[in-house]
Amino acid sequence: MSDPVVPARPDGFRGPLRRLVAPVATLAALTAAFAGVGAVDPNEPGHYPVCPLLHLTGIYCPACGGLRSAHAVAHGDLAAALGDNALAVAGYAAFALFWPVWFTRAARGRRTAGPRPRPGHWWALGGLLLAFTAVRNLPFGAGLHP
Repeated sequence: MSDPVVPARPDGFRGPLRRLVAPVATLAALTAAFAGVGAVDPNEPGHYPVCPLLHLTGIYCPACGGLRSAHAVAHGDLAAALGDNALAVAGYAAFALFWPVWFTRAARGRRTAGPRPRPGHWWALGGLLLAFTAVRNLPFGAGLHP
């Protein structure tokens, strides 16, 4: 006699623990990254590779100072973090605001897809990165240098 056929679960069904895997794994990976950067000081030469754009051209890219900023955040020095890369700190803050919403919605079994950026949003983000890069490389933007 053959085994009875077990109907497949609908695509939208996921168990409560399985729903939490993505937000918890993301938080664990980010925590590990911040712990690593917090333990190995990027202000000391030789621990991390140099920014190729800065090394070759002397131009600060939007990510320049991001590791130093993460190191300062890991040590609770928000003023130094903002001085190293204010845009990165804004990204950390956005994640800190988004993650609890993501986790709560996943725990409740609600949809967690998040915002769906349109082309205009991507252009705005690109414009923000370009403006940040331009300002931090001009003389009056020296306060944004890492």
